This record gives sequence, C-alpha cells and structure tokens, in this order.
Amino acid sequence: MVIWEIFAIVGLAFLILEMLLPTMFFLNLAIAGFITAVIGGFITNWITLSVIFVILSLLSIIFLRPILIKNKNTKEQETGVEAKYIGKEVKVIETVTKTSGAITIYDERWDARLIGDEDIPAGSMAKIVKNESLIMYVEKV
Repeated sequence: MVIWEIFAIVGLAFLILEMLLPTMFFLNLAIAGFITAVIGGFITNWITLSVIFVILSLLSIIFLRPILIKNKNTKEQETGVEAKYIGKEVKVIETVTKTSGAITIYDERWDARLIGDEDIPAGSMAKIVKNESLIMYVEKV
C-alpha cells in the first residue's frame, strides 16, 4: 500500500468518526489526513509525512476549530417547541399541580405540571418553563 493511501484512509476514518460524534474535533484530523495524503504524492518518506500530519493536526485544532465551533453555535436557532412555546405566558384552564393540570396557548390544550410549590388555579396566568414530550412545565406569573 502506498503511503499517501494510508493517510487518505486515516482522513476518511476521522471524517466518519466526526459524523458519528459531531464535536468539530475529528474534522480537523480528517482535514490534516487528506492534506497529508496530497503531500504524500510528492514525498515518500513516512516519517516526514507523519510529522507533517501532526503539525497540520495541531495547526487546524488551534486555528480552525474555534472558527468551526463559532459557526456551529451561531447557526443553531431555536425551532419547534422552544421557539413557539417556552417563555410564553399562558392561561390555566385546569388547576395546575405537580401531578395534573392543563393550559391553553394558541387555541391548543396542553397537559401541564407545576414547577414550584404553590398550585396555580384555573383562570390565572402561568409561564411555560420547559417541555417534556406532551407535558408543559409552568410556573406562576
């Protein structure tokens, strides 16, 4: 097997690992592996290529990873339940306790549970704090 093929396989393995564990760490190693594979077409000394791989890995972790993480965090937007319901004030239609209750929001009825100690009577307002499956957890406003 030619040395550049080994580094291409290493890059592919790190790319697959990044797909399985999206941490933006293994992507840096995959990039270093692919670049080293390209350089391996011109240099055949495996010790030199290994040193190049290590240097490229460190450089990409130091300089590229912060950029990738920053872009990943800015692209994440609240969608679904978080954006539509969490933090909104709602009307209580059945007294909410730690074990039962119901609220209404956007003309939808949701089962609700209490976060806190004091029950919220029907007809009063509450604020949605979190959601677990089909149950909204609320606190008194």
